[in-house]
Formats: sequence, structure tokens, C-alpha cells
Amino acid sequence: MNNNHVHQHQAISMDPFIIVFFSFMIMVYLFCIFLSNKKYKKWPLNRVILWIIGMICAAISLAGPIAEHASIDFRAHMLGHLILGMLAPIFVIFSCPMTLLLRTIPIQAARIAAKVLQSLPIRIYSNPFVAALLHMGGLWILYTTNLYAFMHESILIYFVIHLHIFFAGYLFIWSLLDIDLKPHRTSFFYRASVLIVALASHGILSKYIYAYPPIGVVKHQAETGGMLMYYGGDVIDGVLIFLFCLQWYKKRRIPFIQGSKNHQRFQM
Repeated sequence: MNNNHVHQHQAISMDPFIIVFFSFMIMVYLFCIFLSNKKYKKWPLNRVILWIIGMICAAISLAGPIAEHASIDFRAHMLGHLILGMLAPIFVIFSCPMTLLLRTIPIQAARIAAKVLQSLPIRIYSNPFVAALLHMGGLWILYTTNLYAFMHESILIYFVIHLHIFFAGYLFIWSLLDIDLKPHRTSFFYRASVLIVALASHGILSKYIYAYPPIGVVKHQAETGGMLMYYGGDVIDGVLIFLFCLQWYKKRRIPFIQGSKNHQRFQM
């Protein structure tokens, strides 16, 4: 409990820095839009809104009441996990930050960045299976070992783990959806197979937490946290499945429409 109180005090003292950081990220995004609009057509307003919402989601999971109670209440921690690792990445991805970056930076730098995106390491990490392994594997390690208890003893480990939660969630969703720049695309069937396995792994982990609380977590908090992870995750997963199937439908529908038009021309 002493460690938790120390960590709680540290987390509260970091709140202003976290707020300043995410406010800065919003300003950087807006500044990039200002530069981009000088050379290209205007950046869509809905993407700006999505970026701001994504930054707010990430901020409230690391600062404020949720972060304050996360070190002493597993339920608050799990709520923050859902927001940071699942909800915030969806908003950020649909704001297309990489596309905006390439529109903003000089042409030579954009070519270098494009080559990096096409490199073998990015090809590996953007593979849905690898991304799912990083995303779900990290959660299994966090909640089935003493890592969860250990991260509340070190503010550095705390933020490293939360950075991993966000970027692993971002990478996983990015690997599944055809949003923003993604030079290495895989088939919808392959991505759907990985998605099913990942969702099953997430559900199994939530039930494992319910039955076997992480080290340092009391049983009733683990049960509530496990249920929150299971049902709250289902809600966000439902949104992800809808977006994935919508893209699949549009991709399959376009060739059908083109084929119908060609058939009509042939008859005429």
C-alpha cells in the first residue's frame, strides 16, 4: 500500500506535464494542417475532430481521476486500459496522422519516410499476426505475471507499459483496417482470421483475470475489472468489426459495380 500511495502521488504530480504534452500534440496536428493546406486541398474537418478526441482519450487515461485511482483500484486501471489501448487508437488512426505528416514535410523527407514505411521491419510489424501478438501478448504478460504489481513501484515502468498499450493497440488496429498510409496490405480473409483469434484471446484473458486476480489485486476488484474488460471490450470490438466489415463490403462491391457497368455497355 505504501508503494501505491507513493506512485499515486507521483502520478498526480505528472498530470500537468501530461496535459501539456497532449495539448502540444493537438497544436502540432493543427500546425501541420496549416502547412499542408498551403500546398494541397483542405484537410477534412472530421479528421481534426477525431485527432482531438483521440488525444483527449489518451490524456484522461493517464491523468485525472482515472489515473489517480488506477494504482489502488483495478477497476479504474481496466477502464483506463480500454480507453488507452482500444478506444483512443481508433480515433487517432481515422485522423490519418501519417498521411498528414507526408503532406507537410519536404518532398525529399517524404520520400525517405515512404521508404521507411516500405522497409522490411515495418512490413513485419504491420503484419496483423505480429501486431496481434504484440497487442495481446503484452496484456497476457502484464496480467499473468508480477509485472502489474511491479509497474506501480516505478513511474518509469508505469509509463513505458502504458506507451506499449497504446502503440500496440494502434499497430493492431492499423494492421486490420485500410486507413491512413499502409504500403503492406494483406487479404481480408487473413486479417479476419487474425481478428477472430485476437478477440478470443481478449475474452479468455478477461475470464482468466476474473478467476485468477493479478498479483496485488483483491478478488472483487478483479472480478469487476474482468467483467469490464470482457463487456467493455466487446462494445469497442463491435465497432472495430463493423468498420472492418464495412471496408470489406466496399472493396468487394466496387468490382461488382464496375462489372455491371461494363456489362451494360456491352449490351448497348
